[in-house]
Amino acid sequence: MTDVPPPAGTDIAAMPWIERLIAFDTTSRNSNLGLIETVRDHLRSLGVEPVLTYHASGTKANMFATLPAHDGSTTGGIVLSGHTDVVPVDGQAWNSDPFKATTRDGKLYARGACDMKGFIGTALSLLPEMQATRLARPLHLALSFDEEVGCAGAPLMIMDLQARGVLPEGCIIGEPTGMRPVVAHKGINLYRCHVHGHAVHSSLTPQGVNAIEYAARMICFIRDLADKYRAEGPYDQHFEVPFTTAQTGMISGGIANNVVPSLCEFSFQVRNLPTVNVGEIIRQIQSYAHDVLVPRMRDEHPDARIEFSKISVAPALDDAQEGAITERVRTLTQDHDKRKVSYGTEAGLFKAAGIPAVICGPGDIEQAHKADEFVALDQLRECALFLRRFVRGMAVAE
Repeated sequence: MTDVPPPAGTDIAAMPWIERLIAFDTTSRNSNLGLIETVRDHLRSLGVEPVLTYHASGTKANMFATLPAHDGSTTGGIVLSGHTDVVPVDGQAWNSDPFKATTRDGKLYARGACDMKGFIGTALSLLPEMQATRLARPLHLALSFDEEVGCAGAPLMIMDLQARGVLPEGCIIGEPTGMRPVVAHKGINLYRCHVHGHAVHSSLTPQGVNAIEYAARMICFIRDLADKYRAEGPYDQHFEVPFTTAQTGMISGGIANNVVPSLCEFSFQVRNLPTVNVGEIIRQIQSYAHDVLVPRMRDEHPDARIEFSKISVAPALDDAQEGAITERVRTLTQDHDKRKVSYGTEAGLFKAAGIPAVICGPGDIEQAHKADEFVALDQLRECALFLRRFVRGMAVAE
């Protein structure tokens, strides 16, 4: 009788967990409590009591769970970290249900398969092995909300760790890197600008203050700054885009063609190299608004003004002081190249809190956020092997 190979993916022990996680539609606009509470209840069944930190609305939560060291210690140790939210599928043409794991041609297709439920599911599937290991140091599992909208959830979890005196000595962020360590990434700084003019009928244009036109001046100034960094640097050739960038992403304003608009709002983003002081860039933008444009606007009407609000900030991850966790990951992956990426992660937040971080997870960032997002099954196997070796390396020496 001829042997029939098993269906693709059935040899992956993590698949039940990955499928379960994908089935939760945790698009950032939705609650993630179904997923978090499912993981929480599973951990409780294993005798582990997680700590949840909630969004102010109560509809979202982070989860932090600790597997103690063999002597009962819960501080120090290593964090395995992943975000639970995913980007929308609106307007994308999928060839299969985005919230149902589908395997074909050696790939697992679904929203979040790559970014980053493949990593989380693999880590959860190894919990029994982690508990069976006589750990020299504790292992922690961190799951966050709202990473995709500016790393909004993780800061609450990190503040709670600091308040409880839990001081991990390292963190692995399982974002998709092809299972190769990434040691640095740019910062992401997202702001909204509100330009308040004065409305009049368009036939009386000189008596009004056109908010759209002054917003356009602001946008051009931001573009000029971006062009300056592109032309003059500083540069870091380890990044695909080796300089600091800035751009305007969304804009709205005006109510009718025959009304001078009184309000225009736009959002802009600065992605800075770790060595670039992003605070100085923001100060230049605000100074141009308040010192140059607002006086001109108030010459036209005294109530005109420009305001800024911070939407989200995710600090850059700097490789200037790499931790022991980075060297451990490099040793296990046999990859010692210096890799830096232009996208942001929660690694910068952990590093800023004094927890050295490295990024290493299954999949390719090029496959994330798209229709038919996928992770190669071989990447999931490699992730499981890596995590298994990592856990064994944390065992008490006999």
